Amino acid sequence: MIKIKNKPLLIVVSAPSGAGKTTLCNLLLNEFPNITRSISCTTRKKRKGETHGRDYFFVTIPEFEKCLLRGKFLESASVHCHKYGTPKASVLSALADGKDVLLVIDVQGAKMIRNNIKKRGAEHSLKAAFVDIFIAPPSISVLKRRLLKRGKNCPVDINVRLKNAVKEMKAWRNFKYVLVNDRLEQAYKRLRSIVIAEHCRNTRSAM
Repeated sequence: MIKIKNKPLLIVVSAPSGAGKTTLCNLLLNEFPNITRSISCTTRKKRKGETHGRDYFFVTIPEFEKCLLRGKFLESASVHCHKYGTPKASVLSALADGKDVLLVIDVQGAKMIRNNIKKRGAEHSLKAAFVDIFIAPPSISVLKRRLLKRGKNCPVDINVRLKNAVKEMKAWRNFKYVLVNDRLEQAYKRLRSIVIAEHCRNTRSAM
């Protein structure tokens, strides 16, 4: 009789601002109850409708720097003039409990995790679990329309995000998977297929 040990996944999703990563990841969380979203720390101000501890842990710059010096972040980055970091302890705890962990982070943070994992041994829990996915918009012009439509950012902020998006798009080659969010339904089908395929691969390696 074949005994199968289910291995959890560390799902890292990155995309330029406005590419639709939050919407796609929320669909993933709604469908797959075993996936838990890692909540990042950030120094930016809380937006309308956001809740501390649900959307982000909103911290001061001194608090963030203290956590950084103590090595409490799995990754950290400066994005759009604000600092973001993923708490290491909660990620490792969830993986140890057999849960998939979803990290919705920028390309800087994804690169940091990728580089750190390369240094780990083949059997390290993070290396065995890691899968990274880049979500791209159909074009920069479509991205601009989406940013304008959602009405959350001022024109200056939108221009900063678009300039950053051009740089971030160049990072797609570093990701294991790339999907274009042209139509939400089709893009989500591709995203969930990746998660299912990676679980099948992990199951096969555990047999």
